[in-house]
Amino acid sequence: MRTTQGTFSYLPDFTDEEIKAQIQYCLDHDWPISIEYTDDPHPRNVYWEMWGLPMFELRDAAAIMLEVAKCRAAFPQHYVRINGYDRSLNRATTVLSFIVQRPAVEPELVLERTEGSDRQLSYGIRTVRKGDGRVP
Repeated sequence: MRTTQGTFSYLPDFTDEEIKAQIQYCLDHDWPISIEYTDDPHPRNVYWEMWGLPMFELRDAAAIMLEVAKCRAAFPQHYVRINGYDRSLNRATTVLSFIVQRPAVEPELVLERTEGSDRQLSYGIRTVRKGDGRVP
């Protein structure tokens, strides 16, 4: 299963040159960049850990790629994503977000259905890792 979150999530993984081109696109539009990582890609987990602070003053795509490489090296089995922020309306609005690294084995999301009284149905999503014995 492949986690699909953010822009470009249905495309094959980007090469470093393609990632750098997207970063340059953000910088050309005056969108500061931040780098985030997580080991839990659950759709409701929108608050990933931030790698450093958002790079509001950084204008060089190569320097941002260096930070991406540092984050990848520090967390080789985590998801890493890049966010671009539009600050034109005096607030940091995310206008571009895409995954630049995935773990070797991605966790699976399992849809759980629970039946309650009066035939009420509720659904939930649970993250499981392959081999933990909890995948149906």
